[in-house]
Amino acid sequence: MIIVLSQKASGQEKDSLRRDLEKRGFEIHESQGKTTTIWGLVGDTSSITEDELLAYDSVKTVRRIKEAYKLANREAKPEDTVVEVSGRKIGGGYFQVIAGPCSIESQTQITEVAESIRQAGAGLLRGGAFKPRTSPYSFQGLREDGLQLLLEAKKATGLPIVTEIMRPDAIPLFEEVDVIQVGARNMQNFELLKELGKLRKPILLKRGLANTLDELLMSAEYIMAGGNSQVILCERGIRTFETSMRNTLDISAIPMLKKKSHLPVVVDPSHAAGLRFMVEPLALAAVAAGADGLMIEVHNDPARALCDGPQSLTPAMFSELMDKVKKLLPLSGKQMEQGE
Repeated sequence: MIIVLSQKASGQEKDSLRRDLEKRGFEIHESQGKTTTIWGLVGDTSSITEDELLAYDSVKTVRRIKEAYKLANREAKPEDTVVEVSGRKIGGGYFQVIAGPCSIESQTQITEVAESIRQAGAGLLRGGAFKPRTSPYSFQGLREDGLQLLLEAKKATGLPIVTEIMRPDAIPLFEEVDVIQVGARNMQNFELLKELGKLRKPILLKRGLANTLDELLMSAEYIMAGGNSQVILCERGIRTFETSMRNTLDISAIPMLKKKSHLPVVVDPSHAAGLRFMVEPLALAAVAAGADGLMIEVHNDPARALCDGPQSLTPAMFSELMDKVKKLLPLSGKQMEQGE
C-alpha cells in the first residue's frame, strides 16, 4: 500500500501517523522526492482500509500495489534508485561498466586485466573466484585463493570489485568485496537472498535462465525486505528455442524493468550470446535501450581461458568497445563517472 503525504503535513502529524501505523504492526519505507513524500506500507494491508488512512490530515492519497513486489515497485518509489560504489554511481542517469575475466586464474592474469580495463575506462572489476558450472568436471574457480588475488588487484588498481557468492555461509569471506553478485542459478536461492538482505552493501542480482521479470523483481524483494535497498538488476539473456547462440538477450527487459521498478538495470552481453563477435553490438543495443551499465568479460588470453574464453574480449577489443560506448552515452542521457 502506498501513502502519499500532504505537503502541508507538519512533522508532528507525520509522527503521529507513523506511531499509529507501527502500533498496528506495519513497517514503513519512506521515499522522499523533490515535492512529494511517499510511504510504502509493508505488512498485512488487508487489515486497514483506504478510508481509515484518508481520515488523517497528513494523508493526501492512498493506493494499493497490485504486484507482490512492494519495495522494488516504482509506485513505491517513483525516483530512480542510485547505487553508489566507492564514489561510482549506478542508476538515475549514472552509467558504469563492470569488466574482467570470468574466472580468476593467476595473479598475473587478474592484475593485467584489471589494469587494462581501468585504462579503458571501466569503473568496476569483476572476477569469478567461486564458479558454479554445469559440469562437475569443469574448472570450479580458485575459491578463497582467487578471492585473495581479486583483492590484491583491487589494491593495485583502486577498482572496486564484483564477485559471485554461492552459499549463505560464505558471506564472511566477502567482507572486503564491494559488490556481491548473485548468479543466474542462484536467483531463487531464497535463503541466500534473505542473508544478503541483512547486509548494507550493493548486490548485483542476475536474472535466471528461464525466469520472468516479475520473478526477478520478487527475488530483489527478498533482499530489500531484509533492509538492503542497494540492489542492481542484471539482464544476462534467457534460454529460448534458438540454438545458434548460448542464450537470447532480452533487450525488451530493460525498458520494462525500468517501468516496473526504480532499481538500476545493467546488461551482461557476454553471457547473453556466449559469442565474442556479438558482445559489442549487444552492448551498444543495451546502452541505446536505456541500460544503466554493462558487465563485460575481458581476458588477456581468451584462447587459453579456463572458463568462457569464446565470449571474452581481449583488452584491445574492450578498449574499442569503450570508445563507442562513451560516444553513445550522451545520446542516451547518461553519464559515466570514474569515482574516487
